[in-house]
Amino acid sequence: MEYDVQLNDVIQLMVKTEIDSTDLKTEKPAGTNLLSEEQDFESSYYGISDNVDVQDIHGAWFEGKIIRITKKVDADELDLSFHVTRLSELQRAPLIVSSNEIRPRSHKILQLKDVSVGDTVLVNYNIDNPKTRGYWYDCRITKVSDHKVTGTILFGIDRTPIDNCEVLYVDEIYKIEQPCLIEKKIEIDFSDVPLRKIPFNCLRCKDHPTRKCKECGCKVCFGKNNWEEILLCDECDDGYHIGCLSPPLTEVPKEDEWFCPQCKTDENEIVKAGDKLKFSKKRAKMPSAKEEANARDWGRGMACVGRTKECTIVSKDHIGPIPGIEVGTCWKFRFQVSEAGIHRPLVAGIHGRESSYAYSIVLSGGYEDDIDNGDEFYYTGSGGRDLSGNKRDGAEAEDWKGGKPVRVVRNFKLRKHSNYAPKDGNRYDGIYKVVKYYPEKGKSGFIVWRYLLRRDDPTPAPWDGNGKELEMIYPPGYFEAQASKEKKKGKKKDTSSPPKSKRGAKRSSPETSNELLTMFKKMKTDAYRLENELAEKIANDEINQDLWNECKQFLKHGKSKFVSKVEETFICICCQELVYMPITTTCKHNVCKSCLRRSFAAEIYTCPYCRFELGKDYNFVVNDNLAAVLQHLFPGYEISR
Repeated sequence: MEYDVQLNDVIQLMVKTEIDSTDLKTEKPAGTNLLSEEQDFESSYYGISDNVDVQDIHGAWFEGKIIRITKKVDADELDLSFHVTRLSELQRAPLIVSSNEIRPRSHKILQLKDVSVGDTVLVNYNIDNPKTRGYWYDCRITKVSDHKVTGTILFGIDRTPIDNCEVLYVDEIYKIEQPCLIEKKIEIDFSDVPLRKIPFNCLRCKDHPTRKCKECGCKVCFGKNNWEEILLCDECDDGYHIGCLSPPLTEVPKEDEWFCPQCKTDENEIVKAGDKLKFSKKRAKMPSAKEEANARDWGRGMACVGRTKECTIVSKDHIGPIPGIEVGTCWKFRFQVSEAGIHRPLVAGIHGRESSYAYSIVLSGGYEDDIDNGDEFYYTGSGGRDLSGNKRDGAEAEDWKGGKPVRVVRNFKLRKHSNYAPKDGNRYDGIYKVVKYYPEKGKSGFIVWRYLLRRDDPTPAPWDGNGKELEMIYPPGYFEAQASKEKKKGKKKDTSSPPKSKRGAKRSSPETSNELLTMFKKMKTDAYRLENELAEKIANDEINQDLWNECKQFLKHGKSKFVSKVEETFICICCQELVYMPITTTCKHNVCKSCLRRSFAAEIYTCPYCRFELGKDYNFVVNDNLAAVLQHLFPGYEISR
């Protein structure tokens, strides 16, 4: 396959293992499985053909029917495996689940008057888009009104709570049935009970089992029959019947990877040095074929610019300061503010949710009614909800300092209306909180909502005598691109002939490009000096002193460079995020405790970095000294973990 892999790129290689054909041909007794010795068994609570609800890995419940019950030969009688076929997808292979992942099928719809606070019921909810139909989850009711039900969704196998979820379909709330012994079970005729509604996997055919579809069926015959004989391409995810291929296959290949005819590269094709493989329209549409998809050209204007990285230290809906970002930090462009996590939207001036509150605001002078007094300002909005997520009736906070923190960024465009705006770029000015909000007729004659926000940040403001505005942060390659652009402009100017009155005079060559590069080279940042408390914490982490000495080399480049180096140095090789509850191994590598536990659970008892043998009985001791330093430099980063 063709992939956009360059020199020095870090890639992951998977070693293909040869399958011993003798193991596959070994005959097994009837009623057993090739992967593990199993035998048919009878359950005290469920029988063959029973209608049940089966849970997937995301905690959603689907209707199914038991087709087989098995038990491992040496397992306990309670450790049963249930083979369940989903009723909504009869053609698919059966799911094999434990007794904790099935229960009797829910069939009784509860009236709203029968639902009480504290009840756990089965509701339809879309985790990604709550305004549309989703899948079926357990929900613990927290609030019931005339036509509204709010509760806590229990998501995933671990039943992680998701609070303040509004149930969209209040007339489709099901009672959760509890398991009971077969002899006490009341038989129910499910032939007249309709299946619960779920989103369509294919919008084209609406999951019709017999209708041919080129989206979800075989790409040759469009049929959906014989699902067990459909191969999925590992590159494009298209499906093909083994009998529809040319030439047709008699059985499913044993290889771990399979590519369709459009994606497969001929192994016998000889390509000369410097030449490319034969052209394929399908391959040309793939992301790997778009060489300049992520290339950034500063000469085309900011309309073509997008994020190339994303802040992962905290979650997208993080409240309060972003770890490692100082008050007074300045960025040249808005997308840099987004990459830093201070204000995620690239265009919108406010970041928040209609159902909750605002996380950050960018002041750019877009409203004529805005008033900026530095430590407090009036923000103008219209309709909907306030910055705290409540319906707008107008109110004033009794304790405004106890409100939700809002990150505030000022843009240079605000300069024409305010003396507190930066002269260029975007500047982070710290945390503000809502003091009051009220409706008022604006200058244009329409009713607008005014919000008074007041600064509540321990760090002095940039315009304060004790505060400071940090050096402007430019994106990588900006000065080089600008210099190249100016150089091209200079060449175009030189090609034109001077007027007759100027002929014979010395031409002036543009020096703008050299000035830009010189300015870039001479840019100096204030050295960062470690606070006494932070220096003491770093000194306590004796086992990582070599790594800290490398990080201290960047103190002369300012706090931002130092913090970035720390984040780069103490990143977990498994999850590629800042180490959380770090464990420093014998070979002096740092890994998240949870990541190392997962590695040991997979019976891999070596260091994820260097494969140093740690031993099966390795003691998982968290390096509290390192954890203290990281929490000091990145306060709140553990919340998103």
